[in-house]
Amino acid sequence: QVQLVESGGGLVQPGGSLRLSCAASGSSFSIYAMGWYRQAPGKQRELVAGITNGVTINYADSVKGRFTISRDNAKNTVYLQMNILKPEDTAVYYCNADVPQRRYWGQGTQVTVSS
Repeated sequence: QVQLVESGGGLVQPGGSLRLSCAASGSSFSIYAMGWYRQAPGKQRELVAGITNGVTINYADSVKGRFTISRDNAKNTVYLQMNILKPEDTAVYYCNADVPQRRYWGQGTQVTVSS
């Protein structure tokens, strides 16, 4: 079992920044990839960014150049630095952790971009 705890969401004005954190505990040694998804009201959950143990990183086209994913393996934590935020970035952001044959999800953290 892997437990994921997210933090860092909130309300920010357009053009602002936020940093999300996701700390993994439990059987975290088996994690080979972590990432962030988001889900806006009335929309499907979509990939925002992902990072593997081999440091392969991928981003959704909509966030390239604005968001940065990073991982601290010693702390079993993944971060999402979000810059130049736009109203369309408003969503619940979910952390995920992949182990062989299973994906774990965090509880989600709300990000609202509004003036």
